[in-house]
Amino acid sequence: MGGPGEPPEGAPEGGPGGGEDEYRSVVFDESFVRAARLQEFSAQERIADHAPAVRRRPPTRRGLSRQALVLVLLIALAFGTAIYMGVRHPYESPAAIRDVEASLFRATVVPLAPEGKVPGATDPEQLYAHSPAAQFRIGAAGITMPAARDTSHFSQAQVSSALDTVKEYIVRSALYPEVLTGGQTRPVRVLLPADQHLQFDESLSHPAADGRHAVTGWLVRLDAKSVELADPRIRVQGTLRATETDSTFLEVTADHTFVYALRPVGAGAKAEASLFTVRREMRFRFDHNDVRLHQAQLTVSYVQAGPLSCGGNVAELLSPLLAGQTAKTGGPAGTDPFATDRATAVCGTLATGAQPKV
Repeated sequence: MGGPGEPPEGAPEGGPGGGEDEYRSVVFDESFVRAARLQEFSAQERIADHAPAVRRRPPTRRGLSRQALVLVLLIALAFGTAIYMGVRHPYESPAAIRDVEASLFRATVVPLAPEGKVPGATDPEQLYAHSPAAQFRIGAAGITMPAARDTSHFSQAQVSSALDTVKEYIVRSALYPEVLTGGQTRPVRVLLPADQHLQFDESLSHPAADGRHAVTGWLVRLDAKSVELADPRIRVQGTLRATETDSTFLEVTADHTFVYALRPVGAGAKAEASLFTVRREMRFRFDHNDVRLHQAQLTVSYVQAGPLSCGGNVAELLSPLLAGQTAKTGGPAGTDPFATDRATAVCGTLATGAQPKV
């Protein structure tokens, strides 16, 4: 029996003085449980050392382990090396090689020898009036511009800009007196992209009839030691055409005939003048950057010029035959530079109909 005032079974569970009263102030929430990282010692450890039965475990490291970090660094190093080797690869890709080849200038210059004496007259206007150039316009007016239309990848403004650049190149390379007889080249060079400057400069320093380094393919250069312009009003006629070759390039084709009235250097206005004809078919290529910079990449130039002797070095300069002169050497079948068909001979004969009838 219990004592006086106490229930027979002792104090009721949960009542005052119950066994749980001393733990009511302790709250075992989830964060407390996670923080209490305890580990029991093994039996052997408890025998060997009178240490507490449990020990605190070191906190788990968050983040990458040392091995994982090393692996990530190795992968990054390998990836960087692969990119570097791709950029610095000693062998160019086929596409890059094709692009370099396309940027190289190719030229063909065909001299046309007269069949007899070169016709002459003291009045250049009389020569023009009796030649196929009678209806040609004067100077830049003869370079007529087509209507500019947009293409799939070039706007109308870009096509118009490319056509303007080609016209400017033609004017500077075939109509500027300082280029024709003064030996100036800068007006032409500045219109070429930088990757063609080396080939252009090599053509000037070491001209050769190798299809790559003909000065007269880049520009019209007359022999200033023997001829001069008898009339600065050069006759011109021709066409321009723009087409898109692919998504990257716009191509402009120029086909023009130039007729110059010439006379011997220092002979005076009373000396007989003669006509000299140059037919140039040229192809220019533009990418979007060329259009923006107003540069024309000249890729092909096909030139017929006469009257000339077939034995001259036409790759370096043109030495026209003047009034009353005859060619020292002839050539194959007659070629008319006013016709639209293309000569195939290395040297041709200037057709009689291509010269003035005076």
